[in-house]
Amino acid sequence: MQVSQNSKFRWIIVSLSLSIILMAIKFTAYYLTRSNAILSDALESIINVIASSFAFYSIYLSSQPKDKDHPYGHGKIEYFSSGFEGALIIIAGVWIAIEAIQHLLHPQPIQHLDWGLWLILLTVVLNGVVGYYLQKVGKRTRSEALIADGKHLMTDSLSSVLILIGLGLLILTGLQWIDSAASLVLSLVIFYNGFMLIRGSAAALMDQTDPELMESIVNILKNHKRNYWIDVHNMRIQKYGSDLHIDCHLTLQYYWDLRQVHVAVHEFVEAVEKDAGGYVEFFIHVDPCLPECCKYCRLADCPVRAKAFKRDIDWSIHNLSKNQKQVVEPD
Repeated sequence: MQVSQNSKFRWIIVSLSLSIILMAIKFTAYYLTRSNAILSDALESIINVIASSFAFYSIYLSSQPKDKDHPYGHGKIEYFSSGFEGALIIIAGVWIAIEAIQHLLHPQPIQHLDWGLWLILLTVVLNGVVGYYLQKVGKRTRSEALIADGKHLMTDSLSSVLILIGLGLLILTGLQWIDSAASLVLSLVIFYNGFMLIRGSAAALMDQTDPELMESIVNILKNHKRNYWIDVHNMRIQKYGSDLHIDCHLTLQYYWDLRQVHVAVHEFVEAVEKDAGGYVEFFIHVDPCLPECCKYCRLADCPVRAKAFKRDIDWSIHNLSKNQKQVVEPD
């Protein structure tokens, strides 16, 4: 867990440092060229610095231990960071669109495009590489702040590519309005990306089911399934930053004593914790088996078996999330 936090801190510091450096490069490119599209990109880089700073704080806060006021930890702050970054991106998109329209109405001459193009190309490469690794580390550590910051940098890289294309067309055709048109297209891309970040943040704060995460937990359970795990249902997974909280019902043999049940639950928890990565907290409700369970139970030496084993229950996202035993047919 500590290694995971160190990795998150290291990469968010890289992102913040890069944002500051690229902001300086983009404003330098603007002062050399006086290109509205490059100015739009430079103005968005201010948003990058602010967003990376907030992401750094959110990762710091999410790493703090649980306390009496936050019994589930502070991980949810990373979703606020993601939403905040999305809101800043939308503001940048609106700002850039207004600037583009103004320059379409009142075009200005562009200079030194050769220097500007090389500087913007440099930002494309740096943003693309760091953005890719931020998302990769963010997915590995389940850090929404890192993922959002990585997506932001990748979008910034794409935005710069659009600017390069626009300026290239300007050089070939000599049409000055292409510069502002490229800036306007860029604002739409930025706006969409900001909206998707806010949408994802809101979904996470409302504990919307994450199919990819649910699928990974289901696969872990299938890979480690014991003969006496008869049924799992009513599974819910909540994300608190990089931490997980899992609720579920586990059906075990009704005649087992408390010690046996405790060992079985511990094995269930240990199986998920081993492969899930990060910290996982469980709340498991144990259900006693019913006569209908016999045909789905692989426990060979069961002393009360009423029916022969027939088949395994198909454990899937759909089945494990149901709020009823899978051995009981729906009405």
